[in-house]
Amino acid sequence: MRILIRQAANLWQNRMLQAIFPTLTALLMAVAALTSAQTNAQARPEAKPAANPARDSVIRIVEQIKRADYEGDRVALKRLRGDLTPLPDNKVLASRELYWRGFALWRRAINGFNESPPPKDLEEDLNGAIADFNDSLIHDPAFVESKIGEASCFGYLAYLSMKDPARVQDMIQHSSSFLKDAMASDPDNPRLLWVLGPIRWSSPPERGGGQDKAFEVYQRGLEAVRTRPAVSDPLEPSWGEPELLMNRAWSNLHRTTPDLKAAHIDAAAALLLVPYWHYVRDILLPQIQEAQSKSR
Repeated sequence: MRILIRQAANLWQNRMLQAIFPTLTALLMAVAALTSAQTNAQARPEAKPAANPARDSVIRIVEQIKRADYEGDRVALKRLRGDLTPLPDNKVLASRELYWRGFALWRRAINGFNESPPPKDLEEDLNGAIADFNDSLIHDPAFVESKIGEASCFGYLAYLSMKDPARVQDMIQHSSSFLKDAMASDPDNPRLLWVLGPIRWSSPPERGGGQDKAFEVYQRGLEAVRTRPAVSDPLEPSWGEPELLMNRAWSNLHRTTPDLKAAHIDAAAALLLVPYWHYVRDILLPQIQEAQSKSR
């Protein structure tokens, strides 16, 4: 009887093994395949994006343009602007290249205002920048950065046209139109707020201006640029924090009741971000230091 029971048990175990063996085998094979795939994935280096020599060349030129701006190198800005030759087959890339072409002339003009006497080609630079920004918007009509740059250029043209009131009004209307579009689409854009600050500074209180309003705009811009997600594409404009600090330093120096300590702090902070900035290092900071020495 015991032998029969043992034989029955052995038979039952054999049948169970036969039943589960295929499933167990399949499971082990799946685990082995998964482990092999994971090992191969770890062994293979992560695929790199395809090289794009044309885009890489544009990025290198853009970095040189930004440095030449801070260094006040107007000769380099004009040359580098000419080195950017947008290709129409890629609308987004062409739009960004044209923005940086306009940026180079825009900043070439701004740097020229710091020279004494001012160069005679400021208006030519500003008009050239406007043409580039316009072309950028043809390729990407929603690109707010070109609208901001163009608005600023028209503002500077208005300043250069002070002897012609009709032309001043025409330039202001063009500038206001672009600013209105930019404020509607990206009201906290740090570069927009950098452009708006001087407008608030020089506008009367009944038109929403005044020195305090300008400081509010700069503070808002600094908060925005410090809290926005980092920009990973070097062709997308991300500048603004040093410029906002510089504007606020200038404003603290020239406000009705100067705050020279605050002016010095902001100028030093801007230089910490851009140590080679010619205007802040060689012009603005010495002016602040001179005012401090006279106030003692």
